Amino acid sequence: MSKRNMLLAAVGIVVVGLIAWLYFSGDDVPDGFARGNGRLEANEIYISAKYPGRIAEVLVNEGDTVKAGQVVARLDTSELEAQLRQALAVMTEAQQSERVARADVGTKAALISARRAEIDAKQADYQFAQQQFSRSKDLVKTGAVSEQEAELDASRMNSTRAQVAGSRADLAAASADLTGSQALVGRSSSTIAAAAAEADRIRAQIKDSVLVAPIRGRVERRLAEVGEVVGAGGRVFSMVDLSDVYMYVFLPETVVGRLQVGSEARIVLDSAPQYPIKAIVSYISPTAQFTPKTVETQEERHNLTFRVKLQIPKDRLQQYEALVKAGVPGVGYVRFDNGAQWPAELQPPAKMPANLFQAPENAGR
Repeated sequence: MSKRNMLLAAVGIVVVGLIAWLYFSGDDVPDGFARGNGRLEANEIYISAKYPGRIAEVLVNEGDTVKAGQVVARLDTSELEAQLRQALAVMTEAQQSERVARADVGTKAALISARRAEIDAKQADYQFAQQQFSRSKDLVKTGAVSEQEAELDASRMNSTRAQVAGSRADLAAASADLTGSQALVGRSSSTIAAAAAEADRIRAQIKDSVLVAPIRGRVERRLAEVGEVVGAGGRVFSMVDLSDVYMYVFLPETVVGRLQVGSEARIVLDSAPQYPIKAIVSYISPTAQFTPKTVETQEERHNLTFRVKLQIPKDRLQQYEALVKAGVPGVGYVRFDNGAQWPAELQPPAKMPANLFQAPENAGR
């Protein structure tokens, strides 16, 4: 490019800048209106990893508009899946042990019932033998029963008594075995519960390794790439909430004193002055602040201003979504006199054209 062409281009840039400055900084604001410079702002949200891991996939790019719940990235879950298989194997083994132990409990419970019946039978035999021996001992004195027969009855009594004692010992051993089997069932159940809880935890961690957009918005920056390792809470994307877009302007007390929350406003972006955006006053600072300097002096008290938030309604945002870029400078207009009529150049278009450089169609709203 020749020096002459470069000079002409520089002059053109200066002229365009001067025209824009005159347009936005002139004093031709109609009565009942006020304006202030500001920048378009939007609520910024970070999509972060809940757990540390290596990024396996990044599915969206900067500038993409994503829906709420849309998958935007995935972390590598191979290690978690191995841990899940291990937990499931432990649970399966514990379930098998529990089934065996429960079957053993049933068998030993039946054995205990048989031992008790056996004890009852042998106890009856012992009582009969005891009575027989008592009668024989008395009859020996009269000579009706010999000493030998009495000794046989005593032997039968002692034998049945020993059998009762043995059966009681067998019952105690069976009861101890049953208690052990029941304890094994309890341990197996605890192992199953712990393994199931561990499996649920790992499944939840695997689910959280899939990063999704919490709301509908636009991806502003990719903060991590495939293969990078992020820590817990590591940011992967930053995105702009397209349902919460606003501009802060600073207005003097003479205007704020007549302004109220809900008042109608307009936002005109420097990049698209032909498309005024309808907004409302959603917040007025209760305290004044000194601007632009940080030290207040007696001579400059008239420079105190109040911060005013101009909120774009959600039903309008989708129409102007292409213009929503955080940091874009512009001018905010407010109407503090409800009887004043918005000038034609500040009327929002009836609809946004497909081509942003096309002339807008004003609807007189």
